[in-house]
Amino acid sequence: MALAVVHSRAQVGVSAPRVDVEVHLSGGLPIITIVGLPEAAVRESRDRVRAAIVNAHFEFPQQRATINLAPADLPKHGGRFDLPIALGILAASGQLPLKSLLGHEFLGELALSGELRAVIGILPAVLKARRLGRVLVVPAENAGEAGLVGGVDVRTARSLLEVCAHLRGVSVLPQASAAIPAAAHEVPDNLPDLADVRGQPQARRALEIAAAGAHNLLMIGPPGTGKTMLASRLAGILPLLDVDEALESAAVRSVAGMPVDVAQFRVRPTRAPHHSASAAALIGGGSIPRPGEVSLAHHGVLFLDELPEFDRRVLENLREPLESGRVLISRAAQQAEFPARFQLVAAMNPCPCGHLGDPSGRCRCTPDAVSRYAARISGPLLDRIDLHVSVPRPPQSSLRGGAPAGESSATVRVRVVAARERALTRSGKANGHLSPREVERDCALRDADAGLLERAVERLGLSARAFHRILRVARTIADLDASPIIATNHLAEAIALRRREPSAAG
Repeated sequence: MALAVVHSRAQVGVSAPRVDVEVHLSGGLPIITIVGLPEAAVRESRDRVRAAIVNAHFEFPQQRATINLAPADLPKHGGRFDLPIALGILAASGQLPLKSLLGHEFLGELALSGELRAVIGILPAVLKARRLGRVLVVPAENAGEAGLVGGVDVRTARSLLEVCAHLRGVSVLPQASAAIPAAAHEVPDNLPDLADVRGQPQARRALEIAAAGAHNLLMIGPPGTGKTMLASRLAGILPLLDVDEALESAAVRSVAGMPVDVAQFRVRPTRAPHHSASAAALIGGGSIPRPGEVSLAHHGVLFLDELPEFDRRVLENLREPLESGRVLISRAAQQAEFPARFQLVAAMNPCPCGHLGDPSGRCRCTPDAVSRYAARISGPLLDRIDLHVSVPRPPQSSLRGGAPAGESSATVRVRVVAARERALTRSGKANGHLSPREVERDCALRDADAGLLERAVERLGLSARAFHRILRVARTIADLDASPIIATNHLAEAIALRRREPSAAG
């Protein structure tokens, strides 16, 4: 009888819990039994591993093999355990030295030929291996993604035979090196420029405030006034991600099975799902929990165009992640948590036809139709949006070729980055993420201004949450002005950017 233990990693949400692959060989019929809550793809590894070992010119032991994936109560998914299972069988049968497995972790799916195929969720495993100081062996196809993490020894292999040669000391597997180009630390030139937007000074100002403080923004106006155009230019004025934020964002893409664009590693992600998206697509879900759009927009922007066209029940799912910055998906067998600290930017028309308040009088919507349209978005969700701005139809003179262009994204970004740095120096986070206690500490008002805010809250019928959000916006406006205190003009602008009802945008 022989026993071998190989270390690997499972994938649960964006975490990578440790899994010990225990292989025990004993007398009996030459069959493989896998225990430890394996799902179908894991159970099927028996056939893949057997063929891979034989085709790599090793001898498959003619004994009974019992493979335990510990801990036994953690569901195991995918083909990521193929490589550790094969190595465990080879070590237990004496074809690999047991000591060579110490200090290593292995991930990889095996082809029948013994070649290694890429698996999803590599980044969380690399981060865990870095904390423990272990050597992680992954498929060569995952090299670019694994190389994003510094301070960890990650080796890449193309086949089972290469891994065995490395463990025997015959050859050395190459390291996954960081291949982040210098351009990745700069804002790409191909992002849409804010200078393309003609007119709309109030909306441009709201976009700058939203970028500086990571505030949620709702733009309301007729069709064709530039709402989508403005939203697509938010990424170009946002500060770049720091390395830790970029790794967190890339880890979500990794577990979603999406490629990580190394050239734009530090650019904040922008997600714009169609209004037909389901709750599972927006929030995440599935029998094996996968991240949704809110998590793919982590540390970036989630843009919802035609907001009232989304199913109201789908939109209600946004309320919790907007407050907590995370999504917890519960299933009968397990729970998976995904980060979801995103910035919501939404756009909508003021009425079903889109022309409410137009000076031409084109709107023929009845008051009842306008009310029903506005009611598609619940009050609690609107309460979580900091800035409500009108985007009216611009005058024709501003659209002519000779009309002066507005400031470029590069110019606005300088002010945004400076304001964001002031907030980070003061509280360690963007103003839009301040807790109520931090709001009391960092957003103090003078007595006269406190009275102004109280009267505004009473007249507009705002909630306590809206009260705090106005203070956060006022703090951001003050940071844009490099002011250590919130002045009356900062507070007045924050109040003006807060609307009670979307239908009032006309």
